[in-house]
Amino acid sequence: MTIAKVLWVDDEIDSMNSHVLFLRQKGYDVHTFTNGFDAIDYLSNNYADVVLLDESMPGISGLQVLQQIKSNNSNLPVVLITKNEAENIMDEAIGSQISDYLIKPVNPNQVLLSLKKFIDNKRLVAEKTTSAYQQEFRTLFMALNDNPDYREWTNIYRKLVYWELEIQKSASQEMLEVFQTQKQEANTEFFKFISKNYSKWVSPQSDDGPIMSHNLLKFKVLPHLQKGIPLFFILIDNLRFDQWKAIQHLFAENFRILEEDTFYAILPTATQYARNAIFAGMLPLEIEKKFSDKWKNDDEEGGKNLHEEAFLADLLKREGLSDLKTSYTKITNHQDGQKLVDNIHNLLQNDLNVIVYNFVDMLSHARTEMEVLKELAGDESSYRSLTSSWFEHSALNQSLKKISEKNINLILATDHGSTRVKTPAKVVGDKQTTSNLRYKHGRNLDYDAKDVLAFKDPKQAGLPSPNVNSSYVFAKGDLFLCYPNNYNHFVNYYRNTFQHGGVSLEEMIVPIVKMTGKQ
Repeated sequence: MTIAKVLWVDDEIDSMNSHVLFLRQKGYDVHTFTNGFDAIDYLSNNYADVVLLDESMPGISGLQVLQQIKSNNSNLPVVLITKNEAENIMDEAIGSQISDYLIKPVNPNQVLLSLKKFIDNKRLVAEKTTSAYQQEFRTLFMALNDNPDYREWTNIYRKLVYWELEIQKSASQEMLEVFQTQKQEANTEFFKFISKNYSKWVSPQSDDGPIMSHNLLKFKVLPHLQKGIPLFFILIDNLRFDQWKAIQHLFAENFRILEEDTFYAILPTATQYARNAIFAGMLPLEIEKKFSDKWKNDDEEGGKNLHEEAFLADLLKREGLSDLKTSYTKITNHQDGQKLVDNIHNLLQNDLNVIVYNFVDMLSHARTEMEVLKELAGDESSYRSLTSSWFEHSALNQSLKKISEKNINLILATDHGSTRVKTPAKVVGDKQTTSNLRYKHGRNLDYDAKDVLAFKDPKQAGLPSPNVNSSYVFAKGDLFLCYPNNYNHFVNYYRNTFQHGGVSLEEMIVPIVKMTGKQ
């Protein structure tokens, strides 16, 4: 193991000899200085892992030394050690990016603990995470084989996301591979569960099942309407639960998070179906019957999500809420986003404001088309990171910050998630068969039954029949559906891209989060 180098700067360093000896016995390479000038000079030609810095020294103060160090090496951890507990000193130190703050007199274990936070942190986190996951592995394995219901599946998926994020922090490639195998097994079992139960959930006679796209507004949004308090319903298209966890801290900076929940996206887990179902409060089959002039099937020309506002108005009317003052805003480009930033305060006059933001879906599709995005979002970890970077600098974040201290309620949700596809599966169909990689509908579909969830009668899935004898198939796990024509080209082009429309934990179990402004 590499020996860590520590610089200890204190004009009374001789009084710290026992502390220095203690750290050296623990394996640290400790260099001592009695003034800030010598320490700055040393660091100009040498490296250190951590600097322990006295705040009150003659000649140049600890805070001045801190500023010099940070100007030359902003990533070097500096621990300020001081007798002064004045709040302004603490504020200035924190504002100068101090890494830790110790009050004299310090004992050796205090110093050791502070050093471990910066030097041994990754190793200790990796060891602890590995140990904890090894214990949880069996618990998750047993849960997967204990015939979980839809509530238990939600808990299993949330735990899987938690461990994926924890293992990512530990940077343990070996443990990540073990985890990926367990998640793949979970998706295999989840596919069996959905195959067995989905048609029952969407049956008009069903009185048991999870909250799904078509009843999301009725049960999870509209009940939170309060007189005199604007409700903002933010739908970020194609936002997985792990992507929500990646941006959660950014919301927490400005809002109080009251409830983090999930719901099940309907099949196909695609915008045209899942999002129309959310705003209409109906399954696609019902939408087609009631709005035959507005519903378009996959193979028809024209936009598939052009009537969400009309669907929403009809839903509010059915729920006896047509007198609400509402707004509907869809953001599909940068200009739309800037308009939202400029106009967000005007929305405070409404009872209900719906904002649909399309960026994550665009990112998913652009990643397929653009080589640079394939590099930037090559796996789940980088996909989350890119989502977090987008949201932090987005017009949506800017807009929400402007109203974060107002007396508002905010509900964040999505329409479906996505999954990284790895395994090709062949499907054969006629010319009208849809091109989506995670689901297909058409006549005379030929496929391997073990690869897909098939509905030969679309009504069983609450779906319209575009043609006589149309059937739907939904890919399981990490499969993507390819035609035999030009097969190898499509396999190589689409493998490891993020797609949606099929059956997976990532596509179907998605977030809905309630927050309030920090008024």
